[in-house]
This record gives sequence, C-alpha cells and structure tokens, in this order.
Amino acid sequence: LTEAADLSRTPVDVTAVLDHLVAEADTAAPTSIGFPGAVDLDHREVMARLGHRLWNNIGDPTDTGGTAHTRILEQAVIAWLADTLHMPAHDRWGYVTTGGTEGNLSALHAARRRLPTARIYYSTAAHYSIPKIIEMLGARGVVVNAGADGEMDYDHLAVRVRRHRRWPAIVVATAGTTMTEAVDDTTHIHTILDEHDVPSRHVHVDAALSGIPLALDGQLRLDDDSGIGSITVSGHKFLGVPTPCGVVLIRDSLRREGAPVTYTATLDSTVTGSRCGLAAALLWHAIATHGREGHRWRVSEARRLAAYTVDQLTTAGWPAWRHPHAFTVVLPTPPTPVRAKWLLATDADVSHLICMPGITHGQIDAFIADLTDATAPDSDPGPDHPHLPRPIPRPRRTSPPTAGIGTP
Repeated sequence: LTEAADLSRTPVDVTAVLDHLVAEADTAAPTSIGFPGAVDLDHREVMARLGHRLWNNIGDPTDTGGTAHTRILEQAVIAWLADTLHMPAHDRWGYVTTGGTEGNLSALHAARRRLPTARIYYSTAAHYSIPKIIEMLGARGVVVNAGADGEMDYDHLAVRVRRHRRWPAIVVATAGTTMTEAVDDTTHIHTILDEHDVPSRHVHVDAALSGIPLALDGQLRLDDDSGIGSITVSGHKFLGVPTPCGVVLIRDSLRREGAPVTYTATLDSTVTGSRCGLAAALLWHAIATHGREGHRWRVSEARRLAAYTVDQLTTAGWPAWRHPHAFTVVLPTPPTPVRAKWLLATDADVSHLICMPGITHGQIDAFIADLTDATAPDSDPGPDHPHLPRPIPRPRRTSPPTAGIGTP
C-alpha cells in the first residue's frame, strides 16, 4: 500500500489504493472489539447527500450568516445534549469539536482564563490528553492517584488539595476512564474542596466515552446543583459517527465571549475556527433517527452483552469484571496472538474489550473460543502467559460509581 500510495509515482492507481483500504478495514471489523466505536448506526445517507462539498461551520455556532454550513443542525445537537444533561437553558454554550481532546482543551482553556493561577487536578487514569493540554496552557498540573478500578483516589485528592489549598482549583473528573470505564464522583470532589476552603474552582468532566449513556440514564446531570462547569463527549464512540468528532458544553457564565473577526463576520469562540459541518450533520442524523428512547435501548443492549461477556469469560476460567454501568469488560491479559487478532487494549497485565452497540454475541463467543484454545493444556502461549490467567484488580464496590455525578 505504501508503494501504491506514493504520490511521486505516476500514474497513481487511486481505485486500487481505496479498494485496499476498504478491504483491510472490512477484514479487521469482525475482530475489532478492543476500542470504542459503535458499529450499528448507518450514516450512508448523510455521506451520500452531503459528502460532495465543503460544509464549514466557521465561527460561533450561534452565528447564522454565510452559506454551505450546518450550524442550525449543530445548534440542535447542542440543545439535545444540554437538555439530556439537564443543563440550565439560560446558562449553556457549546459546539461540535474534532473529538474529546479538543473538547477538553476548550473547556480547560475557558476555566484557566477565569482562574489563571489555578492548579489543575487530574487522576492517573485520566485521558492522555489532559497532561498534554496542561502543558499547552502553561498551567500547573497536580496528579492524583487512581484506584485499581480506575476511579480517582479521593483520600489522595484531599492530600493534594490540602497542599495547594491557597490556589484556585480546576479538577478534571472522568466519566468513563480509558481502561476500566470508571467514573469519578464529582459530589465527593466538591466536598473535599469545601473541606479545604478552596477559594474558587471549576470542575470539568471528561465524559468522552460514557457521557451520553450516563446522561440518558439520568446518572450524569449538569443542573445547577451539580457544580459541574463543563463537559465533553465523543461523537465517534457511542454514536459511531464515521469521522472523529465530539461536543463540548460550557456554562455560558463561566466563559468569555469570542472576539469578532471582520472578514468572516463571526465571533472567534472555538479552538479551531473553521469546523467540520459534516460532523455536525452526522451527529444530528444519528440523534434524529433514533431519539432518546432509541438510544436508551442501545445502551441497555450493550450493557446486557457486557454482562453476558463477563459471565462467559468467568465460566471459561478468565475472571473478568465490569462496572455496573459499563460497556467495558476487564480481564487478565490474554496471550499475544489473541490480543493481536481481537485488537484488545492492554496495559501490562490487564486488557479490556468494549461491548459497544453493534458488537454481537457471535463475536464474543468467537473471542472466548479463541481464548480457550490459546490457553488449552496442549497449546504454547509463551513464557509470559501461563495457562491460568493472573488475578486482576477488582472494583472496590458493587454499586454504580456514577451515583455522585451531579445527581439530585
């Protein structure tokens, strides 16, 4: 493929290159269960009807001037998500981003403009974009330990806050950590900040993975009682949009208005300026064609499959577990051939698979069959992978860890 795609060669066989990419992706799809991306939604109508031109949502999403943009659809997506999160109608603002990283950057930039001397607290289980963004902002980061289940260690947070209590605090809570889909308790976080008389604060929730499912449950709320200032969710995970994208929501009272740009006749209020209008249309289409009840059904089916997966793995001798709300199933790291075939995400002796909407019982059964075959007495998994899986950390509790996230 590298040789065929080389643009210094003439002529370039464009059809052959595209065919190769599609065939490669189609071959990998049945065993792609390690990374989050729903595969049950059909976005072809939007791609076919809008994919032949540029849709540039430049400027603020509330601007309506210009042509060939999808800002009206973007506004509808923002309103739907904000309503689902019970965010006050008089205190909301947001836009469609390139993904969770841009959403985190936008929210933390807004928070730091308001609290320029703040320390930014984040856990060791936070997304890798958080320390990168802190460095980009020239801010001071404070790392907090996470437990074996991925949730923030609140005792350690208290120790860290006590040391820096003279400074304002920006705390990044995660709703769906990368490896275990753990959820940090924002009510507990606020209690700790209160106990140490932190002068001012901003709590941001990185909910790229679990934000929409938890919001549909009513377990994640941004009402006035939540104390949450901003949130970001992903569009290419639960909604399965075929281009990386996301949504950031920030309380309008906690941000500065963008600066006017003369030649575009818009406010420059976003990180990227020009933004992908096609992504906004795809998000709108995914929501419009299923609605809240349709997406709640998708959540319940995915969780049901995750519970089935835990049961089947445990029966097969692999002590798997999941948080009660999670699509993510955590298990001891399988032998290398199994990990490679099924594209499992792995961190040392722990791996996970994610039962996103569209993953089937058949795929799970085939994965467990491969796992069982690879660890049978007559197989040779290699010196680093004994036949019996190593024990892995188990959750600290059995109640849903989302209970403190902005719930009434």
